[in-house]
Amino acid sequence: MQIYFICTGNTCRSPMAEAILKHKKLENVDVYSAGVYAQSGVPMSTNAQIVLQEHGIEAQHQSSPVDVNRLNQSDLILTMTGSHLHALLQVYPHIADKAFTLHEYVYNMQKDVSDPYGGSVDVYRRTFEELQRLIDALQSKIVED
Repeated sequence: MQIYFICTGNTCRSPMAEAILKHKKLENVDVYSAGVYAQSGVPMSTNAQIVLQEHGIEAQHQSSPVDVNRLNQSDLILTMTGSHLHALLQVYPHIADKAFTLHEYVYNMQKDVSDPYGGSVDVYRRTFEELQRLIDALQSKIVED
């Protein structure tokens, strides 16, 4: 299974989600991330790196924009917000059957993952905790299927 996490700039939420899920080392699960408005090659935000390291999660990351080939190859595309999902579906309507917000896919609810961009380390910790809960629930869901 290939999972593609999408956020805005691919420097905070989606790379943290990618790192959390990769850290679980699930068999036959490949994980990637990108941003709908990302530039290539920007490092993960310092606070995101700090929070991941606090949890023993190593992540080497450079931002990347959404890639149509990766969208096509992915089994599941999970965005951090409804606006990210809407932006993707405007350009790539053919992915609608496999694209969801993370909250929608895991909990069947319309809610965005909080954006820590520009915030303190504590703000990033709260986003990490939210993502950790979501990824734990995602793991349960994909292992069941």
